[in-house]
Amino acid sequence: MTPEQQVIEAQILHAHVAKYWYEVDLNGGVGVSMAYTEDGVFRGSAKPLVGRAAIQHFYDWRLEKGARTSRHLVTNFHAEFQDDANATSYCIMTLFAADGTPVRPSTPPLLISDQIDRWVKGADGTWLVADRNFVAIFVDSVGVKNSAMAKADDSPFKA
Repeated sequence: MTPEQQVIEAQILHAHVAKYWYEVDLNGGVGVSMAYTEDGVFRGSAKPLVGRAAIQHFYDWRLEKGARTSRHLVTNFHAEFQDDANATSYCIMTLFAADGTPVRPSTPPLLISDQIDRWVKGADGTWLVADRNFVAIFVDSVGVKNSAMAKADDSPFKA
């Protein structure tokens, strides 16, 4: 892959990440599991979610818990290409979220994490996430503990 092609492909990956979080923030994550390979993995807590069905189950479960306002901000995006069909991207994901509808009181972010995505390009040319891993850097433990997600005994993330 030429350097110019890497720039184009990196922009495509960045656009995929932005669209994913847009769908989570504004549509509750409906359908975002299709951004993953069939056996894709979402890591971010005690129990990884493995496969599209498990990932979509999490977002469906979250929608059932009631209104939630969130904004996932992605910055410092960088992509490295192993070959024409495999890439790894790195970015910083900052999460502002609260249960309920807007307007919410302003608080510090719940989470600032490194988001590390391993991508594979399908035969149709579409990039899919094979593995999404969040490495927490800063956590607002009070806000996280008080969220409906943390309080729920039936959370798909519980180990």
